[in-house]
Amino acid sequence: MSLQSGSVNRASWLKKQLNLLLIAVSFFTRIPIPNWVEFDSEKLNKASRYFGVVGLLVGAMSASVFWLSQLVLPNGVAVILAIIASVLMTGGFHEDGLADTADGFGGGWKVADKLRIMKDSRIGTYGTLAIGLTLLLKWQLLVEIALYSPLKAAIALIVAHPLSRVVAASMIFSEQYVTEDDGSKSKPLAQYQHINDLLILCLSGFVVLACLNGVLAFVLLLALVATRQLLVWGFNRQIGGYTGDTLGAAQQVSEIVCYCIILTIGLST
Repeated sequence: MSLQSGSVNRASWLKKQLNLLLIAVSFFTRIPIPNWVEFDSEKLNKASRYFGVVGLLVGAMSASVFWLSQLVLPNGVAVILAIIASVLMTGGFHEDGLADTADGFGGGWKVADKLRIMKDSRIGTYGTLAIGLTLLLKWQLLVEIALYSPLKAAIALIVAHPLSRVVAASMIFSEQYVTEDDGSKSKPLAQYQHINDLLILCLSGFVVLACLNGVLAFVLLLALVATRQLLVWGFNRQIGGYTGDTLGAAQQVSEIVCYCIILTIGLST
């Protein structure tokens, strides 16, 4: 009887975790999920534990597109196709957050003004420059890595996407969510993170790091911790906390940091 009860509890736990994973997938990507998935604000908060796993899925898809493309096309074109694949898969979710954050921080003087600008569906000069320069920088970094080794470029995509999402999602645990009114154009957002959710989130990042060269993994960890602290300082200074848009900006910045480290450290180890 106890064995049967244990099996039922295990199956129930697995179904719950699958439900949370699929919520995370639906939140961060355009991948359709089954109708049986249960969704509410509490489950969305818990689903933040799997944001890194979703990043691994996006990175693997982008890396696959790059690898197959570079077999028949120049590296530069393959990198563009890989970036397009990731944008299509996520619907430009993080890029939109980066643009809104740039517009808000660059165009507003007071916190209320910054938040109001960030909610505006129109993109301004700062947002346009942020997206354009970020995509250009990603392309250049990945092309340089690919010129050295196409395999390393594919690995860079697989590594950067989950690690950058771990950095961004971890801010939910330690930082203050800046309340947005009902007029916000943003999607629902995880606003609370239990310590267990944070530990599972970080575990997904450590698993990725564990698969890398020891020196590269260590430098990546230090660089991302430093990046997180700088971003937290900047967000708190600008608006006193975080919003969904700033988390998107954090993901984009952290992704670029990963490529920079892989290009400088990864190629020499």
